[in-house]
Amino acid sequence: MRKPLFAASGGWLVDGGAEKLDVETLVATLKAAGEPTRLRILALLCRSELTVKDLTAILGQSQPRISRHLKLLADCGLIARYPEGAWVYYRLAESDPGRRIAQSLVGVADPADPELVRDREWLAAVKRQHQSEASRYFADNAADWDTIRSLHVPDAAVEQAMAKLVGDRPIDRFLDIGTGTGRLLELFAPIYRSGVGIDASTAMLAVARANLDKAGVTQAQVRLGDIMKLPFARDSFDLVAIHQVLHYLDDPAEALGEAARVLRPGGRLLVADFAPHGLEFLREKHAHRRLGFSHDAMLGWTRGLGLETEKVLDLGAGAGADSLTVTLWLVRDPRFTMAGVERGWESA
Repeated sequence: MRKPLFAASGGWLVDGGAEKLDVETLVATLKAAGEPTRLRILALLCRSELTVKDLTAILGQSQPRISRHLKLLADCGLIARYPEGAWVYYRLAESDPGRRIAQSLVGVADPADPELVRDREWLAAVKRQHQSEASRYFADNAADWDTIRSLHVPDAAVEQAMAKLVGDRPIDRFLDIGTGTGRLLELFAPIYRSGVGIDASTAMLAVARANLDKAGVTQAQVRLGDIMKLPFARDSFDLVAIHQVLHYLDDPAEALGEAARVLRPGGRLLVADFAPHGLEFLREKHAHRRLGFSHDAMLGWTRGLGLETEKVLDLGAGAGADSLTVTLWLVRDPRFTMAGVERGWESA
């Protein structure tokens, strides 16, 4: 049984495996949420995790004022804060009862309320700005994207490790989310019958098409698409890869959810991204939204999607102060086909 967050004399209690609140703590929590700006913040965080800078732009209030509201909400367990370098991301509390209370309060608010409508419009504008910054960077650097990335981590070592993790057993369909230059479509070409790469940058897709043609990869295609709304049915792919993409996203968990949705029973998801680091220049100059991901964060997201961990591998950084570590996560969909055999691969 999970331990209570406070002693039984008050605060968070454990009852039958689910945390409960005593009356005094519940009233204090409701009071913290019972203020117009704080309720608006909860409504926004139900839709996306955000920084103080984002909330300041959306709500039109000063940074100290927004920070004060966020502290009150965090102190009562309605939201959680996640520092990343010089930035801090806020999102709803990960677990009950704070998350349920926040969602319930927002759920009974009228979505047509003028302030909530305005906040959603500004949230969309902030997200468009983030996407525009990333798109400009991709377009400016599409031709030498692989070269830029190799300045941080040797791609050859990463690719060798990825190929070893996946193995050489033939599969039917492969999806590369955020395909970029199409490199993974080349790397895994020997094992898949049909491959698709999705990217939101037309400049990147032009490079990918040229690379695939040059490499003679004829069983793959690339498409313009939104990785948050993949244009594929559920249970479509045996292997899905997300290579150095999540750190550009406002909501990595949403992208992982889409990847999990299109996995077939027994299918595998391979994620490659940076381990946590403090290189702020990657935000300022290279449009990174996240400064890496911890093992706990990634495995928490994938477990929440019902996926099981197969392997986690850290590829150590070099000796330089600006060197980065790349982590590979290989997880699988534990469902079985009707025949009782996992589809697309064979477990050890």
